Amino acid sequence: MQTEKPKVFCVGFHKTGTKSLARALEVLGYRVTGPNGARDRRIAERALPMALEIAPRFDAFNDNPWSILYREMDAAFPGSGFILTVRPPDSWIASVVRHFGNEVTPMREWIYGTGRGAPQGNERAYLDRYRRHNADVVSHFAGRACLLTMDITVGDGWEKLCDFLALPVPDRPFPHVNAAGAVQGRVVPHRHDPD
Repeated sequence: MQTEKPKVFCVGFHKTGTKSLARALEVLGYRVTGPNGARDRRIAERALPMALEIAPRFDAFNDNPWSILYREMDAAFPGSGFILTVRPPDSWIASVVRHFGNEVTPMREWIYGTGRGAPQGNERAYLDRYRRHNADVVSHFAGRACLLTMDITVGDGWEKLCDFLALPVPDRPFPHVNAAGAVQGRVVPHRHDPD
């Protein structure tokens, strides 16, 4: 009889290596979902009920809305692990603006504020929210061993992730999925919302 894995919530903001982390978790045997609901016009009110409905069907949760719901998921699923992916703020905002530009989504309006659904022209608000989110996550889990912070852009990979999950390191390179959707030089079709 297979025992159920403790759930893993990836709570880093988009463009912090979330797709690479999702792929790594899939390699480790996790059933991963996310992002979810990026284009739902009523995401602010539907995010938590949607998350609670989806959660029983997966082991790992990535990108939005999971990054915003870390407190609720911590309360609903005791014993879960949480992974905060980060990167330097200047590099992060440059990637966000390059990737999303003027495109507005309801998810980003929920996260960054009404009228700020597109990063271009709202860089300061995005950076403030990014820094505040990271600090809030670290503060929420202070003194607990259930939070791992990873910066994939500086080389954090299998060793750090597998130590946290108490799993053996796979005999393959850590996946690096870039903004164009390439994994280690090969194109992979997107299976999730682009946010």
